[in-house]
Amino acid sequence: MRAIFSVLGLLLVVLIVGMLARKQLSSGVAPPPPANAPAGVAAPTGTPKQQVQQFEQAVQGAMQQPRALPDEGK
Repeated sequence: MRAIFSVLGLLLVVLIVGMLARKQLSSGVAPPPPANAPAGVAAPTGTPKQQVQQFEQAVQGAMQQPRALPDEGK
């Protein structure tokens, strides 16, 4: 009897997770851009080769920005 309830509980959990996953996948909404994305970088468009070039340019631009030094005011 205990095994039957365990199996039924497991099937119920699998059913709920499956329904939630299907709902999430069928929503079709693109995820929001990351919060730490540079303000001047637009969403990638075009062919995959152009997207790679845009990504490389964004990385190079981020690498060229100077880092802020921490204050050592003791």
